[in-house]
Amino acid sequence: MFLAISGSQMGTGLGIAQSGLCRMSTPADHAANSPTSTVLWRDLVPLTNREKISELFLSTPWLLASLYCYQSGHLVLGAACSFYVFLTGLRQSHGAQHYSLGFPKLFQDAFMFVLSLCMLGSMHAVQTTHVHHHRHCLDEHDSEGWTARLKWWEAIAVGPLFLLRLHLSAWQLATSTKRRWIFAELAGIAGVVLAAISMPGLRGLQWHVLAMLTGECLTGFFAVWTVHHGCDPHHTLARTQRGRCVNWLGCSMFYHAEHHLFPQVPTCHLGILAARLDEADSRFAHQQVIEVNTHRRPSPNAV
Repeated sequence: MFLAISGSQMGTGLGIAQSGLCRMSTPADHAANSPTSTVLWRDLVPLTNREKISELFLSTPWLLASLYCYQSGHLVLGAACSFYVFLTGLRQSHGAQHYSLGFPKLFQDAFMFVLSLCMLGSMHAVQTTHVHHHRHCLDEHDSEGWTARLKWWEAIAVGPLFLLRLHLSAWQLATSTKRRWIFAELAGIAGVVLAAISMPGLRGLQWHVLAMLTGECLTGFFAVWTVHHGCDPHHTLARTQRGRCVNWLGCSMFYHAEHHLFPQVPTCHLGILAARLDEADSRFAHQQVIEVNTHRRPSPNAV
């Protein structure tokens, strides 16, 4: 169907990143007839300086607000802020994993290290399994996407197991350089958790640690199941989303079918890409995360 792209098109249409991170294993037999194969996308790859800074500090206000709320005893408000700490952190990490934030590669690696200490999961481990996920999306070798085959409540229930399997799989798949990053991140995470346990006065940090660990255990549901359930490796790899409000609330993270087609395009430009894909194929958004009126155009300016 229209989500399939051939290997030759990946070299010319998708443009494999210099690091090789963007190669995907999608069926080639439908690609020649795919309306989306002619969609322009390269102009969406560069970020302006303003967009770079925005992406870099996207989670910072939410992090500061959550810590203040927790320290002040406003736990419900703190939890709401923590939700967006994790969501915006996922967006930042996802961009850095594909080296699409517009900064030098080493800077984005260091940024993933910082995010690891904040989100309490090794972002280089996630990067390793995520790249593998792009290459083997939803097939038997996909070590990230396996929760998509479960029922929604099962994807939630196996959350801690998903987190453990992800890190173990990443260690097996990772290069020696990636393993050093993973080791450093896990050591740093242990230090953050130890600080939260040993310093009872840091109530804000303690609640933050609890919130982030909860988020990590729900990743198999929110970051995988929601965007891949009901999909398969031979036709539609991922779901997408239409509706200005939903995409604004979701920080544009539900444009997942668009991301799998063009992984080099930064998240902040996926709304524009979605509009172009809808123009090329009116049925592109036939599988959505949250069903809305598919006749409405996506917001090209979704954050």
